[in-house]
Order: sequence, then structure tokens, then C-alpha cells
Amino acid sequence: MNATGKVLRLAAMGAAAGVLVAGIALPAVGGAGVGLVSAVEDVGLEPRDLAEPPLAQVSVVQDVKGHEIARFYEQYREVVPLDHIADIMKTAIISIEDYRFYEHGPIDIEGTVRALAKNLQSGGVAQGGSSITQQYVKQVLLNAAQTEEEKNKALAPSYARKLNELRYAMGVEEKYSKDEILEKYLNIAYFGAGAYGVEAAAKRFFGVSASELTLSQAATLAGAVQDPNATDPNLGKTSRDRLLKRRNVVLDRMAELNKITKDQAAEAKKARLGYKGTPLPGGCESSTYPYFCVYVRNEILRNPDFGKTAKQRLAFLNRGGLTIRTTIDPTMQAAADKAIRKWVHPSDNPVAAEALVQPGTGAIKAMAASRPYGTRKSRNQMSYNLVADAAHGGGIGFQAGSTFKTFTLLTALKQGMKINDGFSAGAGYTAPDYSTFKNCAGQPIGDPGHTVTNDEGSPGWLTLQTGTWHSVNTFFMELERRVGLCGVVKTAKSLGIHRSDGTALKEFETFTLGINEMDPVTVANAYAAIGARGKYCTPMAISRITDSTGKTTDYRPKCRQALDPEVADAAAHVLSGVLTKGTMAAVGGIGRDAAGKTGTNDDSSSAWFAGFTPDLAGAVSLGDPRGTSKYKLNGVTIGGRYYGSVFGASVPGPIWKDTMMGALRGVPPTDFTPVDAERFGGCGDSCRSVVSVTPPTGDDGPLPGDNTPVTILPN
Repeated sequence: MNATGKVLRLAAMGAAAGVLVAGIALPAVGGAGVGLVSAVEDVGLEPRDLAEPPLAQVSVVQDVKGHEIARFYEQYREVVPLDHIADIMKTAIISIEDYRFYEHGPIDIEGTVRALAKNLQSGGVAQGGSSITQQYVKQVLLNAAQTEEEKNKALAPSYARKLNELRYAMGVEEKYSKDEILEKYLNIAYFGAGAYGVEAAAKRFFGVSASELTLSQAATLAGAVQDPNATDPNLGKTSRDRLLKRRNVVLDRMAELNKITKDQAAEAKKARLGYKGTPLPGGCESSTYPYFCVYVRNEILRNPDFGKTAKQRLAFLNRGGLTIRTTIDPTMQAAADKAIRKWVHPSDNPVAAEALVQPGTGAIKAMAASRPYGTRKSRNQMSYNLVADAAHGGGIGFQAGSTFKTFTLLTALKQGMKINDGFSAGAGYTAPDYSTFKNCAGQPIGDPGHTVTNDEGSPGWLTLQTGTWHSVNTFFMELERRVGLCGVVKTAKSLGIHRSDGTALKEFETFTLGINEMDPVTVANAYAAIGARGKYCTPMAISRITDSTGKTTDYRPKCRQALDPEVADAAAHVLSGVLTKGTMAAVGGIGRDAAGKTGTNDDSSSAWFAGFTPDLAGAVSLGDPRGTSKYKLNGVTIGGRYYGSVFGASVPGPIWKDTMMGALRGVPPTDFTPVDAERFGGCGDSCRSVVSVTPPTGDDGPLPGDNTPVTILPN
């Protein structure tokens, strides 16, 4: 017998037994009752266990102190217990959807037979007749569907589907009480306007919780579940009119069943629909910290720690009902936001972006930018993450400029040079031949046709200290030649340096001048490793996740020793002079041990400052997102101030200084570890000594250079 025949036989037996039969669970007592039980056995209606995957719930993102900053969801739903739902809401939904819910068994024979008769007349499945239990089963199967085929099967207008639902309904009613089923149904149902579950619907429609619903509001929501897409009030007047009519149908039905009086129904009908359209919280556009929010979202979607496949990670975030504790510090974020607002306006063509990272953990403490984040077509909004790399929702970034000279300095110190070792640097630098520089593949990439000149600093006799303080290009070109281009690249990579767009680093002779496009998080994190005495930690945004069952997973920093601590100490010593004696001297320090490096690209196409203390590191970038090669930072007004040319100390440096002073207010200062004078020197520029400028042997044998010892004279 096919499915249709089985249902017809069940209907016939049900009719013979009388449509008021309480349900199939009744004992067989002869006559039509025997026929009904026989039909039930014939169609194979035995209880079947229903797999109930966890409902898709909202995941909440918190700052380091536990304050909510964002929400993610596939379905906006807040699961609440039945005693958190107004009694009038329960009455309304039962009245219109299954008024004998507490009286019948898993199947409402009366409703089913009535629906079957209607369907036979229409020649198809025109009326559902489903009990609330059956509707719950249908919603579970629909929510569990992973493919379009599975979703269509869950909604198919067929007798086979109805039989399947009946079997599952029997299993559900054996497993749960009526109150438990009603609670589950009210939490899974879709009400329209993007609201899943009665709590989300109450907030979305009326701006109240489900426990506060009035009669008119409860009738509105009860009416919405029948066809939520047709009565979605968010779609306009026509849909709202449909919903209003549907509300009145519910009120009439409640009065007919004596759940309310006719006067109460009439009074409730006078009320306006009252739809508020309360914005659904969530998404990074509405976040307090949108750029950090984008970073967190992408971190979960790309990190295997949160799921083996991209699909699993997306479900984990959007359906898991997670509480995600992050590293963002509201005090430090406020300091970064305030500093950027002071120096750069949202309406300016150039944009400033800043990241703060904690040395020793890699914890991202702040991500700020001069323009708001958003996807609307607005000149002042940015639709990508200005502060991070492409893997975390960012773009191509800006060339990092002279901030990369730090990696050449570190390489020189690693290879044994002292802080007062030096040589004479000219006004221009040209590679003698193509083999002067070799990339890490051993390929000669020197360009004798290109001459590097100095944007800042004067040529002449320079040491590791003075060359760094004054950011002399020609000095660093020669220093990179002596220590080896590949050595510098490896140092940078050891500190997490990678291009913002995800492509391979460009290993050209001007690598030390910062030709690679970077993002503030990556640069700040590299400098944080110096502040942590060479301990590099992967950038970290998430510290703890608690799932919907209460299970908590803590995430620890992932760190390694990338530099000899004494090398890091020596670099910090040299870089501290940038703030007191070098390109940042006019801006000044921050009242505690601090170090850093300015960065200015060719013809001021972009500008940077990256700096650190042992407690906090930060990097600030400035450039025009329309294209730095065409829109340079010359003759521009930024933050209401006119600049003939912008350098690293013009805008990024002051932003960094103001940020750090605000972010570290109240944080006890930690001093740098003094430089090992025996290993790296430390007599200062006023002393006289004889040193060899010949670098040690590199990976491929002796490095090229002048092997003649020279006398370093005082300035």
C-alpha cells in the first residue's frame, strides 16, 4: 500500500472511530477502536527518535572585561525557558495553532482527519492540520537541513513527509512533557523580520522581552508564525496589513474559545500594529569596535582551532551560541580612538589606522582608524579592515617605509656588530652590479640603474645608532649589503612580517626601505617582540570561548624566542634614541622607556610610526586608500592642518605618542633591560675606538665589503 493509501486508511478508521478520539495511544476496545489501531499498525506509525541538533543561537563577543561588543548569528535567536514567556503568549499560540494541544496525544486525529478531508477535496495537500508537536518536528528537520535538497524535502507537500512527521511526533511526545514541547516550539519558530524564537521576535517587533508581551502583541506574534514571509512587517505596508488582519483572526479565535472575552478582543483590535522594527544587534557595522570585530570574525573563520573546515567554522560562529571573550581593552581602545580623532578627520582623504599589541602575549589591545567601518555607499566609510591584513578582512595595506630598517639593524646586531660600529654613507647609493644583492633563492637582484637617495638625515660617517636615529637611506642600503639581504628578510619573517595581501614578500635591494605593503597589526606585533626581549607571539584576539552548554575553552598565547634577548635589548637601546635624538625628537617621548622607528616612503606616498615599551607596542599607518602612487601626502590638509609634506613624525608619530600616554596611564612603567656593553659596546658617540666594520661570515661565505678596520671619530 502506498503512502497515500495508508493515510486514507488511517483517515477512514479515524472517522469511523469518531473525530473526537483523543489519540492513537488509547487502548483498543473493540469496534472502530480496533480498526483505528489496525490502521496505525498497517501504516507503520511507530515512534521514531528525532535527532535534535542544537538550535542556531546568537554568539556574543565581549571585550577583555566581559562587556558585550558584538554579536554574530545565522538566525537571530535567544532561547528562553517557558516561565520567561508571558502566559498570554502561550494562550494565543495554542488557540490559533493547536487549541487541543494539552488534550490530544502526539497526533490530533480531529485536526488531521479534518485536514485530510479538505485535502481530498482539493486533490492535494491544501491544509496542514499539524499539531504543535508536528510543527516542532517540521522546524527541527528544516533547521537540520544542510543542503537545498534536504530543505525542500523537509517542506515537501507530500503524504510521505506527513507520515514521517507523525512518527517523529510520537517519539517527541514520549520523550518530553507538553510544556517542554511548547517551550521548544516557541524557541524554534520563525516569526518574520529576521527574528527566530519568541524572545527575539518580541524584541524585534515591539522592543520588549517575551515575558512582557501584551494581549495585542501576543496575538500578533501568534498570527505571524503561519506564514511569516507573507506577514513580515519589515517588508512594508502590504505585509503589515496582512499581519494586522491575521492578529485579529487570532483575537477572534481566543474569544471563541473563551480564553479572553469578546470585549477584550474588541479592545485589542483597536490597537495599532505597533511594530517598532528594533534593529537586531549584531554584525560588525553596529559594533563598538568594528575593525576589531572584523578581525575576530575572520580569525574564527580561518583558524583550524575553531573547526576543521570553513563550513564547520562558520556554523561554529553563527549557530553556536558562543560567548567569546577577547583581548580588546576598552581603555586602550579609547586612547587610540581619541588620538586618531585629534590628528585625522573622517572626511580627510588620507586615512590613519593604528593597532596596539601586548609584548609577550601578542594580545591585540586596540584597533582604530580615522574612518568608520560600514558597507553602505558612503565616502567616509571603509568596507574593509584598515588595521589588519587581507586574511582578517583587510586590504593591500601601505608600504611600511623605514620601519623596516629595524630588521636590518637587528640582523647587524645578530651578526656581531656593535652599536657604535659604522662607516661612511654617501648622498646616493647605487649597486655596483646585479650580484651586489641576492634574494633568499640566491638570485642576483641588484639594480645598477637605480640610485637611492636620502629623504631624511645627512650623509657622512654614521654608526648603527646615528644611522638609525636619523633614518639615513644610503647608510641602510650599505648595511643591508654587508649583512646580506636574505639575512634581513629572514629576521623580518621571524618576527611575523608578511605582506598584507598575503603574497610573498618582495625581496629586492630596497627591502630595508620598506617597499612591502603592510598592516598595523603585523608591524605592531613585530615591534612587540623586541619589547618582549625577542619573544615573538602570534597576534591573539580571542582568549576564551564558552559554548551554549557552558563548556569553556581557554586560548593561550602561541610564542617562541625569535631573537636573542640581548640582541633585542641592544635594538631597543638604539631605537630609544629615535625619540630623544632622532627623527622623533621634536615630538618627544612618553615619560617612560620607549623606542620606535619612523617610516616615510618615496615622496611621502605613505607614512608610519612603530614603537614599543616593555608593556605595549603600537603601529600607526597613514595613506590615501584611493592609491598612494597617485595621491601622495604632499600639499595636503589633514585634521585641519596643512602639510607641505608628511613624514612619519608629522602625523603617525604624534598619534602614537598620544595613544601610548593615554593607554598606559595608570600602568606602572617597566624599564628596558640595559644593553650588554661588553657585547655591543655602549661608550656613546663621544668615545674613540677602533673597530672592524667587516661583518661576520654569512650563510654563503664571507659577505662583500671593505675589510679595512676604521677609526670611529667623535661627532
